[in-house]
Amino acid sequence: MSEAREPTTYDFKAEVKQLLHLMVHSLYSNKEIFLRELISNASDANDRLRFESLSQPDLLADDPELGIGVTLDSEAGTLTVSDNGIGMSRDEIVEQLGTIAHSGTARFLETLDGKAQKDSALIGQFGVGFYSSFIVAEQVEVLSRRAGADESVRWASSGDGSYTLEPAEKEARGTTITLTLKPDEKEFLESYRVNALIRKYSDHIAFPVTLGVAGEEDDGSGEPVNKAKALWARPRTEVGDEEYIEFYKHISHDFKDPLIWSHNRVEGRREYTSLLYVPSAAPWDLWNRESPRGVKLYVQRVFITDEATQFLPLYLRFIRGVVDSGDLSLNVSRELLQQDPVVGVMKSALTKRVLTLLERLAREEPEKYATYWKEFGVAFKEGLAEDAGNQEKIAALLRFNSTASDGLGQDRSLDDYLEAAGEDQDAIYYLIADTPEAVRNSPHREALRERGLEVLLLSDRIDEWVMQYLTEYKGKSFRDVARGALDLGGDGSEKKVEAEPTKEQKALLKRIKRVLRDKVDEVRVSDRLKESAACLVIGEQDMGFQMRELLKATGQAPPETVPSLEVNLDHPIVGMMTDTGGEDRFEDLSWLLLEQATLVEGRPLDHPAAFVRRVNSLLLGAGSDA
Repeated sequence: MSEAREPTTYDFKAEVKQLLHLMVHSLYSNKEIFLRELISNASDANDRLRFESLSQPDLLADDPELGIGVTLDSEAGTLTVSDNGIGMSRDEIVEQLGTIAHSGTARFLETLDGKAQKDSALIGQFGVGFYSSFIVAEQVEVLSRRAGADESVRWASSGDGSYTLEPAEKEARGTTITLTLKPDEKEFLESYRVNALIRKYSDHIAFPVTLGVAGEEDDGSGEPVNKAKALWARPRTEVGDEEYIEFYKHISHDFKDPLIWSHNRVEGRREYTSLLYVPSAAPWDLWNRESPRGVKLYVQRVFITDEATQFLPLYLRFIRGVVDSGDLSLNVSRELLQQDPVVGVMKSALTKRVLTLLERLAREEPEKYATYWKEFGVAFKEGLAEDAGNQEKIAALLRFNSTASDGLGQDRSLDDYLEAAGEDQDAIYYLIADTPEAVRNSPHREALRERGLEVLLLSDRIDEWVMQYLTEYKGKSFRDVARGALDLGGDGSEKKVEAEPTKEQKALLKRIKRVLRDKVDEVRVSDRLKESAACLVIGEQDMGFQMRELLKATGQAPPETVPSLEVNLDHPIVGMMTDTGGEDRFEDLSWLLLEQATLVEGRPLDHPAAFVRRVNSLLLGAGSDA
């Protein structure tokens, strides 16, 4: 134990070194945010103490008034931020300041190379917090004492790859962070400058933030620089847009402004206040289901948790904000939240509020909605499977790339589709492939293109899964044009009466089937194709390639799916097969029909070398022995 209390030098974890380097070189143009981050952390520390004091009242007994102090010392060249919150033990300091406890952090930081390293928005997705101190400081010292503990600890570093820890003396609980500013950062020792920054970035903090100058007499009655009242508890008419935006940055540690927000108070049988934000950029760990998420939960202004996941469904996991309930118990736990019927009622109402917010964004600010969809659209689609009660609302908010789109962007709504289609069209046609290019160039579109019918082009990795749950919209059924027999009915024009295959053509189809054997379920004449020689079609109930790949990725063995091969009898290559060029030549052409149909869907071939041999053989005008 005595050895552990001696001053010790430690190396930062590799990802901390990398983050420090990126921040010092990438965020310098926005260096003033260090003060926002330190005050936000102090606010969190006070919140956590107030929460722990619910079960341990003695933690607050000697100093019940929580606050935050900022002190400037021009002579020493230091700026200090202090709180009387929860404080940190030695082990907590090592865990919180010596490493970054986010899974996947190292992989994320590895992606920030080259030009990306200069993009503060990317680093903002991660959140900089305490480490932003090193943008302006040549030395940072942290003195902390855990509430209820007798020992204090001092942490110090110059951001050069290591830090020191040693026992220290601190009379009261809480944390004091002292920044020895770099010689060219003395502007942050000017009281008017720091006062303006506190008002700009931290006016919404729910604890009083006072500003003092070393050497000036302090009678202990300093007036708070900020309003020191929970922003969400104030009337909407008293809160300006800039305050809402800064509060968002406080709770999300995001550099970018939110796209839109909703501030609402519910009174009556249920009493709660919500302030919900739609971010403008996806967090880097959006697809990590174990990553921290959820809104901040307060009960009667008392902080409970940063990760209240029970108030919004998983497909809205990107929403940030605060929920403050007057109905829940102050002793609420994660388990009780999952069981409390009040939470279920609030979740339903908050979900509808978010959907209404998105409807307003789509209606009033379509450019911002396009940003939202680009960042969060794939996650939002999960709601089709997860939230049957709101499926119609979710469907109306979906955006698709389609044959009516100018490029590859997802810019068409289902209402846009139906308006263009007219009332006489029986179905909403769609097509799924692995990439935007593959789906746009699919031969399955040819018959619909000839009739001028719009097709939704789906290529996101979860599209096949979610489309199982979207069967109709406003009375129109959805139709996958790559499944089953394609019956266009009266859509667009009278259905063309296909000629019955001749005896020779039927024999040709049977002969192709004998060559391909169990690789295809059947070989038949195609109503889909107008230009291409062949395409693959799966059955109405068969599992598609996208779903098969999803199952494989989760370690599951998907059921076998054997497609049918549809052949365009009018295509010149098929015409070549009727010539008696020898059995080898016929087999090569049969396999090439299958391989072409596979490649055009963006799927790999089982035997690419054999494909190359066949192509070379046919180019040379000779049969193949393969």
